[in-house]
Amino acid sequence: MLFYHRRLRRLVVIELKIGDFKPANVGQVELYLRWLDRHERQEGEEKPIGLILCAGKKRETVEVLELEPRGIHVAEYLTELPPRELLQQRLHEAVVRTRLRLEQQAADAAPAKPASARKKKEEK
Repeated sequence: MLFYHRRLRRLVVIELKIGDFKPANVGQVELYLRWLDRHERQEGEEKPIGLILCAGKKRETVEVLELEPRGIHVAEYLTELPPRELLQQRLHEAVVRTRLRLEQQAADAAPAKPASARKKKEEK
């Protein structure tokens, strides 16, 4: 499947695999990405990226292949729903991670206060 992501300003290839991830899947996606980059990418667009969706993956195999610099990502899809408690736990963890990330982004974006303003606040 081929999509265009407006905010990222790039084409996104999604390759759906029925079985587990295999390193051979990478070659096919790389071929798509190179072709799209050479023949379809428009001026002002970023390089296309690829997503391989598989029923399963071994994290170690994906790490060894070092796919991210090549613009390729691997993700798993669920073939059956996990227990409700596990879904609730994962949702809660995702919410906590997102809040922390947003708080960190806000702190990083906030202008630093001058030392004199900090001293006045501390004296009160």
